[in-house]
Amino acid sequence: MTMTHPPSGTTGLRRRAGARAAGLIGAVLLAVAPVIAPAASADTATPTPTPTPTLSGVVSFTLAPIGNGIVDAGDPLAVSVAIDNGTDAVVPRTPVTLSLGTRTLADRDALTRWLAGGTSGVTTTELDDDTIPAVEPGGSQVAGIGIDPDDDALTDLEPGVYPLLASYKRIGGSSGKATSVIVVPDDGEETDVALVVPITAPVTTAGLLTAEQLTALTGPDGSLTALLDAVAGTPAVLAVDPAIPAAIRVLGTSAPESATAWLDRLLALGNTRFALQFGDADAGVQMQAGLESLAQPTSLQAYMAAEDFIPVPEESPSPSPTPSPEATETDASAPVYPELDALLDIGASSDPLLWPATTSVSPETVAAFGALRIDDETVTAIIPSDATAAGTEGATVTGHAVSGDADLLVVDADVSAALAEAAELEAGAERSAELTAATAYLALATTEADGAPLVVGLGRGDGRSVVSLRAAITAVTRAPGVSPASLGSVLGAPAVDVTVADTDAETEQAATASALFADEVDLGDFATILDDPTLLTGPQRAEILQILAVSWTEAPEWEAALAAHREATATTIDAVGIVEPTSIQLLSAGADLPVWVRNDLPYPANVTLYAVADDVRLDVTEATEVVAGPASNTAVKVPVQARVGSGQVTVELQLRSPAQVVIGDTQYADVTVRADWESIGLVILGVLVGGLLVVGLVRTVLRRRKARAEEDAE
Repeated sequence: MTMTHPPSGTTGLRRRAGARAAGLIGAVLLAVAPVIAPAASADTATPTPTPTPTLSGVVSFTLAPIGNGIVDAGDPLAVSVAIDNGTDAVVPRTPVTLSLGTRTLADRDALTRWLAGGTSGVTTTELDDDTIPAVEPGGSQVAGIGIDPDDDALTDLEPGVYPLLASYKRIGGSSGKATSVIVVPDDGEETDVALVVPITAPVTTAGLLTAEQLTALTGPDGSLTALLDAVAGTPAVLAVDPAIPAAIRVLGTSAPESATAWLDRLLALGNTRFALQFGDADAGVQMQAGLESLAQPTSLQAYMAAEDFIPVPEESPSPSPTPSPEATETDASAPVYPELDALLDIGASSDPLLWPATTSVSPETVAAFGALRIDDETVTAIIPSDATAAGTEGATVTGHAVSGDADLLVVDADVSAALAEAAELEAGAERSAELTAATAYLALATTEADGAPLVVGLGRGDGRSVVSLRAAITAVTRAPGVSPASLGSVLGAPAVDVTVADTDAETEQAATASALFADEVDLGDFATILDDPTLLTGPQRAEILQILAVSWTEAPEWEAALAAHREATATTIDAVGIVEPTSIQLLSAGADLPVWVRNDLPYPANVTLYAVADDVRLDVTEATEVVAGPASNTAVKVPVQARVGSGQVTVELQLRSPAQVVIGDTQYADVTVRADWESIGLVILGVLVGGLLVVGLVRTVLRRRKARAEEDAE
């Protein structure tokens, strides 16, 4: 169990903290306590077994200023200092000293070093001290320290980012430190900042989310619900994966109620938005794989059931008109399927934008983006600032840029990384520390941008709570010196010329993408056996795009998911073939050669069976049209004709699609021909019959002669 106690001695209020600081400290403890402590009423509730926590093996020490570290003139400074004990030993009470730097941090490199624990060369002055009580194994403790605004260290601070330090020395143990910052805002001109928030689902290898998955994701506690709760009422720009609305719409009338309500809510939001690639597929990987244009979904017909798209007759108070002769009951009950564009619609969106994974951004991929056209329109690619030469050197790169022919939106990598980390955290102190870092990076960026707009991206993620997401969004949109902006206003600003850093872009996924698209070609050839090949090629394209999702970039399960998909593709291509034939004895001149065609698909397969004998003693009908029933074996009779002569004949059997694509493995039937036995038998039978006729004729002639002689004698 995790317990929260007030600091010993003076309940967290030290000698320098006045009434205003005391109130802020109370807010700190109230904000942190619900995260790390059980409800106070737990003592009166029915006790339940407490699960044994999984210990991390480390003791973390976190310094987190309240209010994202923003300290305006005349405001007190309040911080929380938390210890999380991930070991199986008790952490003894820990005295803590809070200190503030006397000078601002010069740039983002200095800020990065300081937040990473590099305190050398930084002069600080001590503000206050406190003691954190002992921490049980697996538990947490938090203390609050408040500094009155009249403290000499806080008066007359110039605008900027100041280093903040909490150092400790455990009783009978080691010493350590935690670093953070405070931000003193500048009341000068505000900077336009666009915040991009992705609306994506958890990674999958299926082409679309299932009804069960949608029910969970759009339910009250679902991650998709949390995303809309977090962005509602904010100026955030939405980057929407169109595979999510498509997954809801293909279900028609059987779509879960929560999913349709979620979609209606998404479309009703006033946030500006743009569409990601289907499944949030990585555009950079596709360019590395050698594609001349980005892969798009081709058809989602295979995911739609006819009964879910039967039009509902409209009720009319007036008498129904007499139906025309052309209108029939069958026409009225025929399903009406939506077009692909309607399935993928995300609402009014901006011009084409691409948001590839950081690992796939390189000079080559950016150059390829510059040559791309989507619906005859040029595209704009979103890249991180640390993918540029200036960004890697610690400079601020403003939002709108160009590199050669490529139009770019540059996301501030440092701000975005801190926001993404904060959005993943539930613990109040840890999340506040990351939000403070994001605010500090943003303050430096707005100062260095010199009035040019900036772009910040929240980054992809899964399972984030609405509280963490909302905190990350408001940390940007309500930051001092920031004016929330749309992407349109950023793109309308003059573009700066940037050089894309020559980094080692990911090559493994590019090779994988090439293999996936090669498999797709093979499946497309195989699919020509169907009346509607898109029943196979449509899901295949959708699954490939899902496997190339940006969120799969760092997922350890990706290789296993990829192997499973490729194996499933190979199984599909092998779903139709000839059942291995058995040896056949052919004793007559003409007969039917029995062949079985296997079809494991849920659709009828149109194939032609080609048969060729390796010996002239057997004539075989060369081509036989076959419609193999779904999920069954279909018997096919191939007429054959034996010529004079006996022996062993091998018949080669092969299936081909209407497009003359070879389907399945070629099979060979061994046929033993005994056709001359029938001829010999007929000859023998003819001789016997002829002999009997001759004998009968002779006997008849002799009998008549004898009868005639007897008559003459009389």
